[in-house]
Amino acid sequence: MSETSSAYLGHATRTPVIACHECDLLQRESTVPPEGALRCCRCRATLYRRHANSLDRTLAYALAACVMWIVSNAFPIVGLSVNGDLVETTMFGAVRVLYRDGMWPLSALIFITTMLMPACQALGLVWLLLPLRLGRTPYRADAVFRSLRVAQEWGMTEVLILGLLVALVKLAHIAAVVTGPSLWSFGALMLLLAAAASAFDARDLWSRLQGVPDAGPAFDSDTPFAGETAAACGLCVCHDCGLLTRAAPAQARDEGDYANVHAAVHVPAHAAHCPRCGAHLHLRKPDSLARTWACLIAAVILYIPANVLPVMDTSSLFGAQKDTIMSGVVYLWTSGSWPLAVLVFIASIAVPMLKILAIGFLATSANLRSTWQPDQRARIYRLVELVGRWSMLDIYVIAVLTALVQFNALATVRAGPAAIAFGAVVVLTMFAAMSFDPRLIWDARKTE
Repeated sequence: MSETSSAYLGHATRTPVIACHECDLLQRESTVPPEGALRCCRCRATLYRRHANSLDRTLAYALAACVMWIVSNAFPIVGLSVNGDLVETTMFGAVRVLYRDGMWPLSALIFITTMLMPACQALGLVWLLLPLRLGRTPYRADAVFRSLRVAQEWGMTEVLILGLLVALVKLAHIAAVVTGPSLWSFGALMLLLAAAASAFDARDLWSRLQGVPDAGPAFDSDTPFAGETAAACGLCVCHDCGLLTRAAPAQARDEGDYANVHAAVHVPAHAAHCPRCGAHLHLRKPDSLARTWACLIAAVILYIPANVLPVMDTSSLFGAQKDTIMSGVVYLWTSGSWPLAVLVFIASIAVPMLKILAIGFLATSANLRSTWQPDQRARIYRLVELVGRWSMLDIYVIAVLTALVQFNALATVRAGPAAIAFGAVVVLTMFAAMSFDPRLIWDARKTE
């Protein structure tokens, strides 16, 4: 794939500009070839990608994903056969069993991430693109677009597939496993949603919608913009649609003396709305570090019971057994499934701890206004955002085992108290990463 770095403003022509959503640097837009990407010339973040036939391809993938979502939730995922008795479960059946056992927070989390958000992602794309294909304007495209962004962040079909594979290995040691059609349709759904997200070009969408701006303002490039941030020039970049607009007067009141970078961080939050998608605009995420630390401290506190308390309670003819996350890793290792044991250890133990340490490091360096290696810290931030969701793997394994191993006198599996604590750790660390404003990494350089 071809990649292009945008250039600093510096030519005596009137050109559209773009601001990086990670470092806030103002840059001149460059022509991007088909299937190419435009990257920030300072932090190397991807500003946008260009795809050929983007909207038609995305619509086809989204329509197929809607069909696969129906199949995935209408038929059993997997079954367990013991002495002629067959126990099968759907994804909704697993959610219902957890709710019945009093684990409603876990039940709600699984329902949202595996059923609701994938459906919103597929339907949201169809809602936006099908009317355009028919020559019409989609109703409330701005609200649907913002909802689509949330659905993409919280839909975790790919993590569910990996969790199902781990659950199958554990179930194979209990009884005969019968795979259902939903197992394969969930795999197809995962691929279709990934393809739709990859092919979707938001810039192409907004350029086709009537009555909304499809680009930010243009500026005379002989103005001394080189090396300046959008906030320093009184501009806001929308984090939902990427549109660059001028800040409201209340937001920009400190811009005349922007040598103190942190003055802009404390301007009133949500003082204006994006004229294109309606999202709240702010020079910096309001109370970014305070919210990040609050979520992070709560995650650290819950990380201890998540790893000490039992995550699963198993009752059988041979007695009761309480398993922690680590004992589950040991079981997979001793049963010969060492690749899955390593995978579960990384996703459920190493990743949450490393994510807590990484976010703590980023927040501390931002608090201290450190200028140390901002490009490396930006890479750490992107990695944290990328791997955070994979910690949900153990939660999905527990959901499937709880729903299937219900043979009354023979064996039953129930989720333990650590499951709720662990789910809370995953959600809190994701909220901490979302609350952190990566532009704070680069702001300290303006105060040198």
